[in-house]
Amino acid sequence: MTQLDFFAQFDRQTTLLHSFAYNLTKNSEDAKDLYQETAFRAMTNRDKFRQGTNLKAWLFTIMKNIFINNYRKKVKANTIMDNTDNLYYLNSGSHAIENDADSNILIKELTVMIDDLDDSTRIPFLMHYQGFKYQEIADHLELPLGTVKSRIFFARKDLKAQIARQYGKLREK
Repeated sequence: MTQLDFFAQFDRQTTLLHSFAYNLTKNSEDAKDLYQETAFRAMTNRDKFRQGTNLKAWLFTIMKNIFINNYRKKVKANTIMDNTDNLYYLNSGSHAIENDADSNILIKELTVMIDDLDDSTRIPFLMHYQGFKYQEIADHLELPLGTVKSRIFFARKDLKAQIARQYGKLREK
């Protein structure tokens, strides 16, 4: 693939790359920076692109990897390394530890509420909560996919209504 062909194909992906960058960063300036870094790396590494493969997927992978690496750098930069003898810096954080006793009670009460649901909604809801995909639930219960989705929706709706009746509007953290 010639350099001109590569640039032409890259140019056709510009709009999609900008959209993907914005979806990752949720900030237009960060998205522009991410796009620019992706374009730079793609141009400097175009010799590594194998002709006949999917250029769009290759570019999206580059962008995703840059985003992940930048995120990891930010997280690492925010990590406090405390080398003092008494760990003063670690113990002087502004975050207070809350007593979670009320949330433990809420979990127990929520479990009772889930147990009170009708089996037709409770079983799909619990399977979804345990990590099963909609299609896996449908196959296991031998139900249509739409039925599984609606039953999970109704279970959530019932639980929200029960929580609202019992607790009113809870504070959001």
